[in-house]
Amino acid sequence: MNNKLLFVVILAPQMLSDKHNINKLKEINKMKQTTKNFLGLGLVIAISSGVAGVTTYSIISPKKTAQTYEDLFPQNPNVQRASYSLSAAAPVDFTMAAENSVHAVVHIKSTINEKTTTVDVQDPFSDFFGDFFGNRGGGGQRQVQQPKQEGVGSGVIISKDGYIVTNNHVIDNSDEITVTLNDKREFKARLIGADAPTDLALIKIEGKDFPTLPVGNSDELKIGEWVLAVGNPFNLSSTVTAGIVSAKARNLGMGGGGVESFIQTDAAVNKGNSGGALVNTRGELVGINSAIYSPTGAYAGYGFAIPSSIMTKIIADLKQYGTVQRALLGIKGGDNSAEISKDKDLGVNDGVYVDEVIEGGSAADAGFKVKDVIIEINGKSIKSMAELQETIARQTPGSKIKVKVVRDKKEKVLDVTLKNSQGNTKVVKNAGMEILGAAFRELPKDLKEQLNLSYGLQVTGVSSGKMQQAGITKGLIILKVNGQPVKSVADFETLFKVATQSPEQVLFMAGMFPSGKRVNYAVDLSTKD
Repeated sequence: MNNKLLFVVILAPQMLSDKHNINKLKEINKMKQTTKNFLGLGLVIAISSGVAGVTTYSIISPKKTAQTYEDLFPQNPNVQRASYSLSAAAPVDFTMAAENSVHAVVHIKSTINEKTTTVDVQDPFSDFFGDFFGNRGGGGQRQVQQPKQEGVGSGVIISKDGYIVTNNHVIDNSDEITVTLNDKREFKARLIGADAPTDLALIKIEGKDFPTLPVGNSDELKIGEWVLAVGNPFNLSSTVTAGIVSAKARNLGMGGGGVESFIQTDAAVNKGNSGGALVNTRGELVGINSAIYSPTGAYAGYGFAIPSSIMTKIIADLKQYGTVQRALLGIKGGDNSAEISKDKDLGVNDGVYVDEVIEGGSAADAGFKVKDVIIEINGKSIKSMAELQETIARQTPGSKIKVKVVRDKKEKVLDVTLKNSQGNTKVVKNAGMEILGAAFRELPKDLKEQLNLSYGLQVTGVSSGKMQQAGITKGLIILKVNGQPVKSVADFETLFKVATQSPEQVLFMAGMFPSGKRVNYAVDLSTKD
């Protein structure tokens, strides 16, 4: 622009002369100033227009389109959406399921009668060897009166001839069990069998055509599915609450070596609901309510039920054999995790980590190794110890299963034949103390004083049976069984039951005769098929 302006200024004098030229020159200079002002203004306008144009272009025609939510957060294309229709959106109807359930769910009262027990009062300065010789040498005893105790719970009628499933902790140690139906009829029940590891028990009332609750498949329960909890909380009969399935295969870490694979629900469950029914909307029994998670002992948001898939197997065993035919995998371990996997370089983040393989057990025979990670059994994914326990709890000794493990970051399938606690696949029978062929009594006070003993169990008679075969005769005072002191018949019964379920199936007895002679016996409890 400056070149053009200079061109005009230079050419103008060549066309002018004299005064006329001077006047023309003034006019030209005036025009020059005007042109300069005009061209300056044009330059400003041009520059402003250019900036505005660039800005306008940027707004109207962006170089890159803004990204959407879907662009920024890509979704998994394999996720299925829930189907929904307005016609099917009516509230869930619980009335039929509730009506059927309340008639089959019963109230249970368990009673422990008043009794007197003998308690040892130990002398801190007694003979160092006193325990070995029956706690002689100092100390004494006193009588303690235990008052009558009553507890309440619930149960579910599962057969028209009066078989009822409940929790073991509802009837444990009871002297008397009373069942009240929803129609107020009352019955005395007898214990058929109980299983502490799963907290299940089977009792029976006499009669016919009792209302029953059909059993559903707890495996088919879905997280978020509606369920009903039916029972007798706080001694209130026929109470129904509703909630959803919050979780499955839940392990509460209660310890005790029990099977923990609970259905978790937010249906209100309180004291007295134990042994009651967890029912789906079709009115099918899918669980037995067993526990609550609470800092106060009352409902605090979640209840827990034993799945029907475990219940049916346990209860069938109790009726058929009197005891559970429990299969054991023969490993010790726990839930695998990303932290454990990284620390031990396992190559997988879930499943069950094998910390120990028990010698002579099912897993040892199948070739399991420490650091194996169990991820699948018979095609079913195993992500936790709770799922492993639930799966094995359904099996019986002698069952053959395929277990997939990750070993050295490679998958391997192991064929396993499951064994029982005795290390074989035989049927375990619920042998009663009658197989011993003996009668017992707690050591009387005068004999304790005579022999300077503070406890003992005396054999008052021996007939044909296991104790006679071992050479035991009338008069023997049993002081210890398998290394444990025996102070009452109840102590002996407990040790006997433990021994019948052990691999050895032997009672090692240490005792003495009134003459002072000390003896030891080994009583074989095994039975021939």
